[in-house]
Amino acid sequence: MKKQGFYTVIAAVAVQLTLGVAYIWSVFQTGIANSIFGGDNAAAGLTFSLLLTMLTIGSVIGGKLAVRYSTRSVIFIGGIILSLGFFLASFVTAANAWLLWLTYGVMGGLGMGFTYSTTIACAQKWYPHKKGLVTGIIVSALGFGGVVFTPIVERVISAFGGAGMGEPKAFMILSLVFLTVCSVGSFFIKNPPEGYLMDAVVSNTAAKKQATEATPSEMFKTPQFYLLTFAFLLACMGGLMMIGFAKPIAVAKGLASTATIGVLAISMFNSLGRLLWGIISDKLGRINTLILLLSLTAVFSLLVNAANGYWIYVLIALIGFSYGGLLSNFPSLTADLFGAKHMATNYGFVLLGFGGGAVISSQIAGYYKNIAANDINLMFPAFVIASCCAVAGIVMMLILKKMNK
Repeated sequence: MKKQGFYTVIAAVAVQLTLGVAYIWSVFQTGIANSIFGGDNAAAGLTFSLLLTMLTIGSVIGGKLAVRYSTRSVIFIGGIILSLGFFLASFVTAANAWLLWLTYGVMGGLGMGFTYSTTIACAQKWYPHKKGLVTGIIVSALGFGGVVFTPIVERVISAFGGAGMGEPKAFMILSLVFLTVCSVGSFFIKNPPEGYLMDAVVSNTAAKKQATEATPSEMFKTPQFYLLTFAFLLACMGGLMMIGFAKPIAVAKGLASTATIGVLAISMFNSLGRLLWGIISDKLGRINTLILLLSLTAVFSLLVNAANGYWIYVLIALIGFSYGGLLSNFPSLTADLFGAKHMATNYGFVLLGFGGGAVISSQIAGYYKNIAANDINLMFPAFVIASCCAVAGIVMMLILKKMNK
């Protein structure tokens, strides 16, 4: 039985590693904006935000299907949808630019959603007394996927003509990777039997304090759900802005020859933050950890203008480190508040806040990047907004903390 739990976690890590491609969008941003959207950064950025938005919707649908059928089937189907979306995206041109939103954005995000929260929820059920650690391990793989795929995708784009030319080939190769890993990985992922879950929960002192298992309809009746979801929307703004524009920001600061370091930095520290902050939250508490991370995000976002030279890479890394911690703690807090049984579906609904933040942040960052052109200082208001949102998120967490007491 323990071996199956181990296999599930390893397979979930492999699947999440491929999903990390979502976090290298800034590698595509400039080339796609120029070759398909006529230089409109906001329109190109909308592709990324649609993917993240559909990830939230796909998580809800995938969570419901996993309860009715099986986690294994949902991950397998999700891999097919994701692969097909990227494959079709490779044929999009400027003449039918909107199709990139449909293929990469909608189909890609839907497929990712089917696999994202279902793998997290399944692993949490095997290790209910170590939710922070297990969640951190799995979602850190997603962040580390950016480190793995950034140089690969950069090389593919360069080999097929450079920015504005090589992106379609990169989409096609990634579609094959998704199909292979998700298909094979799905066969090793399985939920524990009901008896195992109950024995594990009862035997653990911390888990005894866990909230009653709540169905989605019961969760909707609680103010905690709305505070958590809205706080998620506010919390992710700074990280998403930097993820989508790390490379263009580095280029605008005169670091064009090493700009890929920005993408690697935010991917690597995003991954590290997911793992370390997940472990820390098991000791410090989920809400206390989120308050600390939101405070760091608020401060770091205000330093984007001041960072020059290679210091911008340090700041990008710090923003990624904080953002990674946020992404590992919201699913764990969802399970703490509403239980593990319906975690995949419940977290899918909480992720709607993340999806809303993705759309809003990409449009704000894209708008100010269009204004900024090569004077990146003019993009600063976007990060001021992100900082203010983080402060508002702290308020949400304090209210939630008081309510739980």
